[in-house]
Parts: sequence; structure tokens; C-alpha cells
Amino acid sequence: MKVIPFVHEGLGNSSYLVDLGDGSGLLVDPNRIVRPYLAAAQERGLRLRAVLETHLHADFVSGAREVAAASGATLFLPASAGSRLQHTGLAAGESLRLDGVEVEVIGSPGHTPEHLAYVLRTAAGPPHLFSGGSLIVGGAARTDLIAPDMTVALTRAQFRTLRDAFAALPDETVLLPTHGGGSFCSTGSGQQRQSTLGQERRTNPLLAFEDEQEFVDWFPTTFPATPAYYSRMRPLNQQGPRLRTEVAPPPSLAPADFAARAVADGIVIDARPRGEYAAAHIPGSLSIPFRDAFAVWLGWLVPERRPLYFVAAPEVRDAIVDECLLVGYEDFGGWLEGGIAAWKASGREIRRTDLLSPEAARAVLSAGAVAADVREADEFAAGHLEGALSIPLGDLPARLAELPRDRPAVVYCAAGDRASSAASLLEAAGFRQVFSLEGGAEAWREAGLPLTR
Repeated sequence: MKVIPFVHEGLGNSSYLVDLGDGSGLLVDPNRIVRPYLAAAQERGLRLRAVLETHLHADFVSGAREVAAASGATLFLPASAGSRLQHTGLAAGESLRLDGVEVEVIGSPGHTPEHLAYVLRTAAGPPHLFSGGSLIVGGAARTDLIAPDMTVALTRAQFRTLRDAFAALPDETVLLPTHGGGSFCSTGSGQQRQSTLGQERRTNPLLAFEDEQEFVDWFPTTFPATPAYYSRMRPLNQQGPRLRTEVAPPPSLAPADFAARAVADGIVIDARPRGEYAAAHIPGSLSIPFRDAFAVWLGWLVPERRPLYFVAAPEVRDAIVDECLLVGYEDFGGWLEGGIAAWKASGREIRRTDLLSPEAARAVLSAGAVAADVREADEFAAGHLEGALSIPLGDLPARLAELPRDRPAVVYCAAGDRASSAASLLEAAGFRQVFSLEGGAEAWREAGLPLTR
């Protein structure tokens, strides 16, 4: 048995292709970008026999239906998930036999009520535990994503899962979680994505708790912010997403058509690098530079059910569509054919955002501008510009009233991409003087300027 991990860095999540050693394979927790899984199976000459889902995901659209349709694999889901997809339901205590591999099903509620973990065993080598979010490296996944009135009960279930669910497995058991460092679904200690049960028993702080109430009181205080789109993912995965062939791709539109359609019913997403956006952009467009975290910020900042119109380089267009589908956006208005150069050539208005060096930003702030720190609260606490307002980017649309409109605003993040999004939101909301600190807090620190804790 050989395990091939696939990591989506922006989501902080892992999926796994398992080579069962007999020419067949299975997938665990695939996301909606399925081409890499199918290509890897083909390269290895594997026939996909099964897709295993540990739970209904809240941070991405599952690729289980897509993989099953493309490969003929059987889809296995927790029986209590209420999925409306064609599948085989599994419950705690059951087992599967796939030739020389035994799959044990372990109930592991907490992150979600229906959560299951899977232990794969062969005649040789240690067991492999595919734990989903029930146990991750240095932590466990959050328990507050179903409903506020369920958080305490799920946290109690998580405590019991950590204490009891995997107690019979040996220390050498390989731990292969879905959620990991960088995931807003999880609380963990770092970027390591795989471990062993022995390592976690020695170092994972959650496994050191002996008092259930103490755990229930503390664990929810560790959760990161919740991206706005999370509330839409679980129902979508329960219903089952459309296949990619059922989603119409974005058409290419000349500037006149692009302008008319986007103004009428859509939102313009500028996915170019932040420097290109700052130099020239369509008024009112939302800057989300295309990078690993593109899908997260798209889901967090863009209202659902509005057609999306894109300004982006041709070479990243397919990847942008992948990332949109990953977080449930399927209504594509179109691409701006010819990009911003064609927009300018058509005589239409453009705007620019001034990027300030640390020294220039310091001068503007000394003259009365307000600094807006759009990083997460823990980043702000670690060091920020003196007098800065802490408004994480995901909260900014709802907290615009906290920024004075009679003073210039200098927005900044860690390196600059989130600040570009923040500047575009302020511009679209009518703020007249918006500057962006190029390079963010890191550039400020490297320039030898002070940060306040």
C-alpha cells in the first residue's frame, strides 16, 4: 500500500490517493479539482475502486461525485450525513475488504456530528489512519461550524473522540488528516501535515486534557475566524454539486459587452498581481490577486448568486475557474478580452491605487491618515503600526463605518495581497484617498520602523 498526498495550500487541506497494491486505488476526501487525482491514478495504472469521505466538508466543495462519475468508483459516505448522492452509507464499527486491504470504520464525531475516520491495514506495515478533522497534527478541527447551539455538544463529542476513538491503535499508526496548518477549519500547531499517533500522544496538547469541562470551556476559544462561505458548503455537499460538464465556462467579452453586463448584474474580480491592479484597474472592481488563497478570499468577500466577471491573464484562467468551483461559484459572466490594455484602448475610465513605501506611509500617517490593519487578530497582536485599527479583511465589508471618511486611509497586511483587496473594497465604497503599504508589515519591519505589541 502506498499513499500519495495532494495538498491544496490555500485551503490548508490534504486529499489522499491510496495505491492498494493490486492495480486498484481509492481516494480519501477529494476536493472538486479532480484532474490531479485522475491523472495520478492513470499514471500509476490504477483503477479507482472507492472514494471515502470522512465528513460533509464546510471549507470546500467535494470532488467525490466528480471522481465517481469519471472513474466508476463506489462512493462511501457516513450514513448519518443525509447525503442525497448515490452512495454506500457507512457507520462506526463496520469494515470493508478491498482485496488485501482492510478498512475499519471508526466513529469520530466532534468536528461534525457524522464524522468517521478510516483505518487501512495490510499484512505488512503500520496501520494508516485517515482522520479527517477528528485529529490533526498538533490539534483537531473546530467544532462550531454546524450551529451555535450545537457547539458545546460537538466539543464534548470531540473530547471523547480524542480520548477514546483511537486508543486501541498502536503508536506507529500513520496519521493522515484532511485539515492541517493554514486551514480555517482547524486549530493546530504548525505546517506539518502527517504524523504518527505516538508523536501526537507525546506532543498534541489536546490529548493532554483529562477534564471534559475544562476542554469544553477552552477549545472554542482557539478557533480562527470563520470565512463567510463556510455556511454554504455543507448543504451543497449534502445535496451534491453539479458536474463540471454541467457548468458553462466564462465567455470572452469585448470591453463594451463586458462593461454593460458587469454593471447590469455582476461583480468584477481583478485577479492580476497587486502591482498591476494598483497601476490601472476598472473602477469598482474587487482585487483578489490569484494565488494559493484565492478561493478562500473569493468565498469570503464575494456575495453569492452574482455573475462573476474577471480581469486576468489568459494563462491562469482555467485555474481561476477551478478555484471558483472549489468554493461553489458557478455563475460566470465572462473574461475581459484583451485585459486592461483593451479596456484603456476603448477609452473607458481607469483608476489607480498609490502603493507607498514604508517611509512614505510613515509620512502620510504622521500627516493625519488612519492605518487599517487587515490581518487576522493574532497577527495584529504580534506587532502592528502604532494607532492602527484592527479590521481583518473578512470583516471589512461589515465594518466600513469604523473608518473615518474625512482622512486618508493606509491599509496594510503581512505582505500586500490582502491590502490590495482591502483598498479595492474601500474604493468601491466611496473612500476617496486610499493608500496601500507595499510589502505590508514585513516591509515596515525590514525598514527598521517600529511595531507595537
